[in-house]
Amino acid sequence: MDWQNLIREFITLVVVIDPIGSIPIFLYATAHVPKQLHRSFALRAVLVAGAVLLAFLIGGQFLLESLGLRLGSFQVAGGMVLFLFAMTMIFGDSKPEKEVASAERDHLAGAVFPLAMPSIASPGAMLAIVILTDNHTNPVVDQAITGGLLVLVLLLTLVLLLLASRIGRLIGTTGSSVISRVMGIVLATVAVDSTLGGLEALGLLDLAQTESPLN
Repeated sequence: MDWQNLIREFITLVVVIDPIGSIPIFLYATAHVPKQLHRSFALRAVLVAGAVLLAFLIGGQFLLESLGLRLGSFQVAGGMVLFLFAMTMIFGDSKPEKEVASAERDHLAGAVFPLAMPSIASPGAMLAIVILTDNHTNPVVDQAITGGLLVLVLLLTLVLLLLASRIGRLIGTTGSSVISRVMGIVLATVAVDSTLGGLEALGLLDLAQTESPLN
């Protein structure tokens, strides 16, 4: 895996997991939790989210193939879902606003919901991790590197959650919302690229012929 793909995958995982967007969820979920338990609370949430995402990394494609589905089809569908997910990040309620409201409706202050799922291990993250670890185009070493990048992003998420009180005071809900929308634009670009890659894998599009002569 070259540096360009390495950076691209890292950015993709940061965007779909959205560590900064999870800060308001953590602050709400721990509002009535003793301060001495906040570290354990954050660690539990990240571990649960990590287990879910690693399960998709290891067995997501196997599940698809056992159902007789082609990865190209999944890439197109996943790209479309990621694009819609990005549109909600840009034009709809931001991730913090939406999930804090969900937490308030359910009166739930647990580490699993809504913090681990769907805030950290979001549907977009599950789709992205399967697309990034295609068994037919990525050797085991590259998939292991992707897994390492996933762990790195989860560690970044854990650090931000442990610093959530300070960061929350610094950027506020508005700042978190702005960052979430900017990430939505990046995710939309990734989604379009995934859809084009899926169409090429299905033989419906030849990207080599559509590239600019300057590239």
